[in-house]
Amino acid sequence: MFTFEQLKEKDPNLSFEKITVGTEEAALFGRDQILAVARRLKDEYGFLHLMDALGTDRMEKRDRFEVTYNIRNHKTRQRIFIKVRCDERDAHVPSLTSVWSGANWHEREAFDMVGVTFDGHPDLRRMYLPDDFEFYPLRKDFPLMGVPGSIPLPHHEDADPRFSVADRGE
Repeated sequence: MFTFEQLKEKDPNLSFEKITVGTEEAALFGRDQILAVARRLKDEYGFLHLMDALGTDRMEKRDRFEVTYNIRNHKTRQRIFIKVRCDERDAHVPSLTSVWSGANWHEREAFDMVGVTFDGHPDLRRMYLPDDFEFYPLRKDFPLMGVPGSIPLPHHEDADPRFSVADRGE
């Protein structure tokens, strides 16, 4: 079974923080190392399948945003997670689409919902929200009832009157 220490043995200059996600192994890498690590995990250790990737708002002053890649080796049936963080003022991380083409959709979703920019992504544009929408709904400081006057919310006649669209000035 793969361990992150195997990466460290081959490259003593590699630095990471070992963590766990549930019962699975995970490691947090720097932005300058994540692309090379991903390529090695695929080419040398058989982690051919990117199962999922997601962006998270940690709501911390430093390294506010985190991107988690969930990858799997089908031969050993092992699943691991690699993570990378970035600050709000410089919300850029390298795209892993050159390693796993399936990262395309997941990175676009993280860009659209959290606002992390993936440098080197072949088609980084919004997928759910209009191109001119200035906000990111999965950020923890996003208003729960949306941004007044931005995108009209659907309204149903049986909806709770306490949450009337009319109260939002629309």
